[in-house]
Amino acid sequence: QDYYGKELQKSEDLKTNACITSARPVSKLVRDALERIHEEVVARYYGCGLVIPECLTSCRILDLGSGSGRDCYLLSQLVGEQGHVTGIDMTESQVRHGSGAPPHPSSSPLTSFPSSCQVEVAKKHIAYHTDKFGYRKPNVEFFHGYMEKLGDAGLADESYDVVISNCVINLAPDKRAVLQEAFRVLKPGGEMYFSDVYASQRLSETVRKHRVLWGECLAGALYWRDLYSIAEEVGFSPPCLVTASPITIGDKELEGIVGHCHFVSATYRLFKVPAGSWTGPGQVTYNGGIVGHERELVFDANFTFKEGEVMNVDAEMAAILQSSRFAEKFLIRAGGANAAAPQGCC
Repeated sequence: QDYYGKELQKSEDLKTNACITSARPVSKLVRDALERIHEEVVARYYGCGLVIPECLTSCRILDLGSGSGRDCYLLSQLVGEQGHVTGIDMTESQVRHGSGAPPHPSSSPLTSFPSSCQVEVAKKHIAYHTDKFGYRKPNVEFFHGYMEKLGDAGLADESYDVVISNCVINLAPDKRAVLQEAFRVLKPGGEMYFSDVYASQRLSETVRKHRVLWGECLAGALYWRDLYSIAEEVGFSPPCLVTASPITIGDKELEGIVGHCHFVSATYRLFKVPAGSWTGPGQVTYNGGIVGHERELVFDANFTFKEGEVMNVDAEMAAILQSSRFAEKFLIRAGGANAAAPQGCC
């Protein structure tokens, strides 16, 4: 809390690129949406990837570790006024601001922004963004809380279509509890789409207890193979790797501490596939129609679906497409390929 709420005031204060690595090319739709977000919210953003899945119109989305609210305000535009975005973050407000508090003028220079915690920054700009997006009422809300205990914030079972997270699960000591809670609040067929930091091996106690490495998102990095084990134990489908990029450490002292371990910023997607969903391989045809992905949908590192083309998929992917919000975008028939091997990010 202290590192993110007090010591870091802007992205340039970070000692590695772990928390600022962009995971995928940004579409014009997303670029335009980013332009409409208040500059203080953007300046206080420390995420490690742009966590923007596809097909979000009217969805209910939960952002774990929402920070200054940048991703929430971006998603607010993509879900539309009929959708809803909830952000939850552990950094506590020192001064409480209501959602109707006046925002900073857009002309304020970044250097003039006072030191304030992440949740406070997010909340005080709700009215600004509601007006900017032309909405009659806000479609975002922010809570102080812990992603391991979403029930304490009043988040009910099966209440969200998508759960996202942007470089914060590594900060949670109990990562299984985080995935368990995400699974609980997701509707059947819902998705957890998240960027985070992963390690090529299990970390030593020296690394895991290093204060700066914790704040830089490295000390809590999960060994990538353990993600697969935890996801299965919780009940998710096998993780689908979307993108992965290496992390560089620009500090000699920190390099010496981590030794031969390699880190990557990776984006995965997990699905809550209901029991009794599609049970065998399939042949699928993408019908197009997803805004920003009309001709081609890059689903993950293994599957890119082109409009009108028949593609063989394994049983897991067939079940994901058939049970999720993507179902109406695909024609799915029996037949296809055997299961693909898990694809590691490190």
